[in-house]
Amino acid sequence: MDYKSYIAKKLNIEGVDENTIASFLEVPPTSDMGDFALPCFKLAKILRSSPVKIAEDLANGFAVDNVILSCSAVNGYLNFKINRNGFAKSVIAEVLSKGDLYGSDDIGSGKTICIDYSSVNIAKPFHIGHLSTTVIGGALCKILKFLGYKVVGINHLGDYGTQFGKLIVAFKKWSSKEAVIEGRLKELNRIYVKFHEEAKVDPSLDDEARRYFKLIEEGDKESNELFNLFKEITLNEVEKIYKMLNVSFDSYAGESFYNDKMAPVIEELKEKNLLKESDGASVVDLSEYDMPPCLILKSDGSSLYATRDIAAAEYRKTTYDFYKCLYVVAYQQNLHFKQVFKVLELMGKPWAKDLIHVAYGMVSLESGAMSTRSGNVILLEDVLNTAIEKAYGIIDEKNPALKDKEKIARAVGTGAVIFGALCNNKIKDIVFSYDRVLSFEGETCPYIQYTVARCNSVLNKFAYNGEFSAEDLNSEEYEVISTIARFSETVKSAAEKYEPSFIARFALDLATAFNKFYIDNKIGDENALIRNKRLAITKAVKSTLTNALTLLGIETVEQM
Repeated sequence: MDYKSYIAKKLNIEGVDENTIASFLEVPPTSDMGDFALPCFKLAKILRSSPVKIAEDLANGFAVDNVILSCSAVNGYLNFKINRNGFAKSVIAEVLSKGDLYGSDDIGSGKTICIDYSSVNIAKPFHIGHLSTTVIGGALCKILKFLGYKVVGINHLGDYGTQFGKLIVAFKKWSSKEAVIEGRLKELNRIYVKFHEEAKVDPSLDDEARRYFKLIEEGDKESNELFNLFKEITLNEVEKIYKMLNVSFDSYAGESFYNDKMAPVIEELKEKNLLKESDGASVVDLSEYDMPPCLILKSDGSSLYATRDIAAAEYRKTTYDFYKCLYVVAYQQNLHFKQVFKVLELMGKPWAKDLIHVAYGMVSLESGAMSTRSGNVILLEDVLNTAIEKAYGIIDEKNPALKDKEKIARAVGTGAVIFGALCNNKIKDIVFSYDRVLSFEGETCPYIQYTVARCNSVLNKFAYNGEFSAEDLNSEEYEVISTIARFSETVKSAAEKYEPSFIARFALDLATAFNKFYIDNKIGDENALIRNKRLAITKAVKSTLTNALTLLGIETVEQM
């Protein structure tokens, strides 16, 4: 049954409709706090009273029954305890009937969400600094699709700017087509680093680079052939990484795609008297909003990131008519997106409010910040391959006779790296450490994957007949079931807050609850009712953990 709707109807709060009350109800983090809770601070403004008093008044007027066994007020929360047998039966029945759709919803039906993420730079290495945007964006795509939204994943390629002029100069001076085809991104990175070293001694190289970029813009055949070669090599290389991370895109429209779409934006800004001159450059004055001016055109008339992002937002609204457009970009770009969103608002775009910067923390090395120019980077491919090798070594040591060790090691190694980037709040900075990311102990992805494999081993050992009795549930059994019941709410919260870590933490909670249950209870009990009850719980855990990891872009394994 729908317990939230049932409770909301019984509460019957004047001035608040039942659907709103139901949406406010939460599943507490532990079952000893109750089975459902109403945070009354959400009602304080509507009812013009303190959360503590609202909770007390509602508790005093609530009539318990054989479904809701108790209602109590605790520090501004209204906590409900339900008939756990009926609840457990409904949760298990729902998980086993829905399978890989358990936790899904259709709340996003008919709505499109664009997600701009990863956004790799052409001819630059795909390093560990790109990990967060790629796996956060990839997880959000999967989570929002799971809730019924139409999702458009956009890789806004960094394929515009003087760095391509620098690469052509470097290519002509210190490389060859054969060397680039053979060395691929490593060779392009080598000559890019060398350019900056040489430019310190010979600044005229920068002038030469600007000249070559201008030739690209003007359509020069040779320059564009080289640029397209660099782009093709980059996309082929990064596609291997995307495949390992279970990430895909619907659009690779990068900065250069908007080259012919900026003129109408500039014209509109002029028509609306938003464009001002400042030291020869064209800007939008945002001092009224406590922001520095948004630079639209340089003094030489060339565009900037803001110009292209404004044009891209216009194009995406026209093309996809999005409900929301998310930008998964590091928090260092907070000001940039505030400026861009404010300029679009001043241009009279009512949908400017639907543009959302999903900020995340930066990744740095233990030795300091990374820099492509200096060559101080850790390649993401190297990180993933190292993780896979380490996983293989552990698996081979513990279970040398295991079949498909390479395939399992790949799932465990890549899962460890993805989970390491998603298990904490996205805004938190990460200092990258091989030891921590590749640890196979504690609160890690391999621990969750092993739990799934453990469930599978149990289900292979004992035949489950499809029955489930909710009678005489012990505390460990109920803790597992009540944790499973939190999944749907967790998925919605992760989508609402753009926070995949909610699902990662949920998976850890469920794995921990199941392993305690597994240790303290004999699943293959001689009593058929008890055995089938515990097998049903095991099957539900496997299904729910698989769904949770799938939403994060992580594969499960049948055995480890």
